[in-house]
Amino acid sequence: MGKQTVHFNISERKILLRLMDVISVLLVLCFISVKFNFDYFTISAENWSWVVVLALYISAFGTVFELYDLQKASRLDAVFANVVLTASVTVLFYLLTPYFTPFLPANRLQILYFYIAIIVALMLWRFLYVKFITSPRFYKKVLIVGEISNIETIVEAFKNSDPNYKIVGFINCEAKKDSDIVYKGISEYHPSAIHQVILEENISEIVVASYNAETITSEIYLDLIALLERGFPIKEYTQVYEDITYRVPVQFVGKDFYKYFPFSRSNQNKLYLFFHRLFDLIIACVGAVLTLILMPIVLLGNVIANRGPLFYSQERVGKNGEVFKIVKFRTMIVNAEKEGAVWATKHDKRVTGFGRFLRRSRLDEMPQFFNILKGDMSLIGPRPERPYFVKELSKVIPFYETRHIIKPGLTGWAQVKVRYGSTVEDSLLKLQYDLYYIKHRSFFLDANVIIKTLSTMIFFRGQ
Repeated sequence: MGKQTVHFNISERKILLRLMDVISVLLVLCFISVKFNFDYFTISAENWSWVVVLALYISAFGTVFELYDLQKASRLDAVFANVVLTASVTVLFYLLTPYFTPFLPANRLQILYFYIAIIVALMLWRFLYVKFITSPRFYKKVLIVGEISNIETIVEAFKNSDPNYKIVGFINCEAKKDSDIVYKGISEYHPSAIHQVILEENISEIVVASYNAETITSEIYLDLIALLERGFPIKEYTQVYEDITYRVPVQFVGKDFYKYFPFSRSNQNKLYLFFHRLFDLIIACVGAVLTLILMPIVLLGNVIANRGPLFYSQERVGKNGEVFKIVKFRTMIVNAEKEGAVWATKHDKRVTGFGRFLRRSRLDEMPQFFNILKGDMSLIGPRPERPYFVKELSKVIPFYETRHIIKPGLTGWAQVKVRYGSTVEDSLLKLQYDLYYIKHRSFFLDANVIIKTLSTMIFFRGQ
């Protein structure tokens, strides 16, 4: 086996980022309290609650402002704005909760010290993270054993999901090889060189990416067995794909589909379903009240820049394929689909100026809180699609109607991970995320969706 290298998995890096964010902030605050006349925040046994609240605020707002997005965390230019936003909101909430935090100091300059110290601490740690943790020395180097037809999709998915997961080579397991692989950055090796490649490239893991196990030659099979017996990590590509990308690779699922859909027990868990519905009702009641409060403002904007009806209703497919009517604030021109149903595109000319604002802020979705109260929808789930598109997509995308085994949602895992879908390829990508949610749904994943939805609204990513 090759020389073992240190590698941090995705979950380990996220924990490391959170932990070191808090530690670095506390260290810098201790430093300025010793070196300067700073006594607003001091660490002691009596003031332990101050530390806990500060740590919670940094972690919570860091999540909302995407400090723990690994793609952004690996680039200093992308992380600076998020650090400033996180520090600003953290300090604001810290100052506004004096019951749990220190009272405002007489010298207001100390607040500025507190604010700058948090920014400096977070940026110092992020600089170290980018220079060391995301450097090649901590890459997980991977060798793929599989078929040519799968290589490009798999490599792109892994590269876009984890910057430290590096596929350095490929071994074609097909007995009949029509041509060599031509793929930038990926070298093809002969099956007989598998042990040599592991040694020379310091390979940490082998991923078997074969759609049909019968294509793997007996020579490669025996080599893989020998490596497995020696304790070398060998994984099946769909599981790696799911763990890294947080979506189910339905495009690779064949006749043994039942292996890939052991759906979450939460789908049948009465306790989870009870609290899920209770949470839906509580949030929907609050949302319905906010909708009524904001309605005059939306109505005014509608009169000025979006002439026509305030609301728009449309048939959508819900749980178990039942059709219901969804309600939204209208964002398109009147009679936008007089020639029939068409995909909404990124820069759709049918969307009015005020309608574009409603979409980007997600305010157009607010009337759907009433759909949640009626029981047609849930707060979290796959977005409900129109019957026409469901019929068409079901013909070309395998397992598409599987997304209807739970209630559709106002927001969902697919909505916070990808932008608006306007093609069959986009719908396939969204389906992968929807099935991941159905497969893994839990209180923790629901909380993750809510936080990411807040990020989407704050950064105006709605479409």
